[in-house]
Amino acid sequence: MAEQSVRWGILATGGIAAAFTADLVDLPDAEVVAVASRNQESADAFAERFGIPRAYGDWQALAEDGDIDVVYVATPHAAHREAAGLCLEAGRGVLCEKAFTLNAREAGELVALAKARGSFLMEAMWMYCNPLVRRLKALVDDGAIGEVRHVQADFGLAGPFPASHRLRDPEQGGGALLDLGVYPVSFAQLLLGEPSDIAARATLSPEGVDLQTGALLSWDGGALASVHCSIVGGTATSASVTGSAGRIDVPYGFFFPERFVLHRDGRDPQEFTADPADGPRNSLRHEAVEVMRALRAGETESPLVPLQGTLAVMRTLDAIRDRVGVRYPGEAPDGAVGDTSPELTPA
Repeated sequence: MAEQSVRWGILATGGIAAAFTADLVDLPDAEVVAVASRNQESADAFAERFGIPRAYGDWQALAEDGDIDVVYVATPHAAHREAAGLCLEAGRGVLCEKAFTLNAREAGELVALAKARGSFLMEAMWMYCNPLVRRLKALVDDGAIGEVRHVQADFGLAGPFPASHRLRDPEQGGGALLDLGVYPVSFAQLLLGEPSDIAARATLSPEGVDLQTGALLSWDGGALASVHCSIVGGTATSASVTGSAGRIDVPYGFFFPERFVLHRDGRDPQEFTADPADGPRNSLRHEAVEVMRALRAGETESPLVPLQGTLAVMRTLDAIRDRVGVRYPGEAPDGAVGDTSPELTPA
């Protein structure tokens, strides 16, 4: 018996919205019923491209469309608080791209709003829903490499990106950390939870965003994580997890891996590969499937991407930015980066 279709709205029409929608329309139990942009022409073009029945030239109209079960928010992260907030206020479920928001304060506001409305909310951390990443986590949790001692992960793009690019724009939450560094941080915290201490250094652009950032995260139990992100150098985009009894190496594309290798003391290396039945390794379908599973089960969050985990990652990103001196417009010049004066706090 076929599952009841889940009706999706798409908020924004950029590259990641197109990639997600392309995967979504191939799922038999997903129905994309509407798209919204702040530009009607963009919405119309996106709707025509994917055969979407309704196109809106403003976000509010999408949020108020009663035929929508869940909205995928794919704006730049500086607009996530506003866009996701509109949808939650209107009673829609929300899958919101990462970085979840600009800072932990905004993330907390969205989580509180979702809980108050009884609405579904999830960060679009597709890495957490990837079958091979889930297998890696299960092996670590089961003690395959003993006690985790160190995690390493990096994500860097060579660029160069001009000052006009969104990755260099403070108004859009630019910089390497929120766009790319969220992956290494999230990978480390998937395995170890929230760190107890954080040290960081960065190279800043003339606009005041981070061009590259390195951070050392530490935990009370003695584990460490080394994470790096860059928009001025293409990195290996790999990861490793070292334990007291072995190591797991994940080659290029650790957040959508094709394979990883388990090394255990006294044994031959063991390779784990992605199942071709799970689709292309860059598929976003797994997070869509998890959202629809949760909605049908009446859940308001996903156990694969729990909201407390999202908040913990945002606190780490805040702490790193605080250490390196990156603040965005509207954030207080002194104190924690998430502090904002009352008149600037979103409703």
